[in-house]
Amino acid sequence: MHTDRPVTRLPINAAPGKRSGLLVFLTLWLGAAILCATALAAPAPGAKSSDQSGKQAPNAQYVGSDTCASCHEEVSKNFATNPHTKMALMPGNHEGVTCENCHGAGSEHVAGGGDITKIFDPAKASSKDVDAKCLTCHAGAHPDFLRSPHAKANVSCVSCHSIHASKEETLLKAPQPTLCFQCHGDTRAAFNMPFHHQVPEGLIKCTDCHDVHGTFAENNLRTAADQSAICTKCHTDVRGPFVYEHTPVKAEGCTSCHSPHGSQNARLLNMPSINTLCNQCHSRVANGTVHGQGAGSDELEPCTTCHTYIHGSNINAAFLR
Repeated sequence: MHTDRPVTRLPINAAPGKRSGLLVFLTLWLGAAILCATALAAPAPGAKSSDQSGKQAPNAQYVGSDTCASCHEEVSKNFATNPHTKMALMPGNHEGVTCENCHGAGSEHVAGGGDITKIFDPAKASSKDVDAKCLTCHAGAHPDFLRSPHAKANVSCVSCHSIHASKEETLLKAPQPTLCFQCHGDTRAAFNMPFHHQVPEGLIKCTDCHDVHGTFAENNLRTAADQSAICTKCHTDVRGPFVYEHTPVKAEGCTSCHSPHGSQNARLLNMPSINTLCNQCHSRVANGTVHGQGAGSDELEPCTTCHTYIHGSNINAAFLR
């Protein structure tokens, strides 16, 4: 006799008891896995959260810089010369709340007796949060910072800038190149070479060639329509334009022949022998077939004895003088 109950169809050769037992086992196993994952994710009793950035309390109100100075006198006494004091005069800002422009409204922080979880503290915040805070004002000046090698390596703004204590014009923690050399030790070694750009001597700064806040070029190099302009803004004698261009100069740039930071070779050349450097591209010259000389005879004099204008020429396609 047929009833209205649904009929459970079992797979061929499947025993009802075995199938229901398998479902029960899988359900219990899944539940145990969820409980374990929840337990592992939960902080231990009494443990502090790893995020000590101190987000601004949602109901906090501005209290003004004078209130901040009552506790943070050592910071406020020299803050009048800080460029950030101008923020209190910007349209739309609350008068006299310079500290809170960066740290957030401080009433809950004050009411909590200086509770650091009720205020934004860059020293305890993640690099991502620090960068986001600074870029709320500085995004126009540094639009490419988030794609820069510094940002990707979690080198935040406060890694290089000391907002309260710096005496540098740009609030750097140390002057260039000392600050840069703290991380870029390999570059520092290059400037110890006998031939180098006058960076350690203070005649040139790292930022003359690099935009440390990010560019679309490699190594944070400053960008221009003519990328060689980074070099030719100082080396005007090889700037051009020339009627006859030397292809490597236009295609690969100055670094195809020169090491820009420093070299053991005169003129910052990548190789000690000018001819060896030229023969990387002009390989037929190595055996004298171009000039009709015997094998090896072209090594007696450097190529530049005849090909003087190797950066480009207005009078000769072979760059002869």
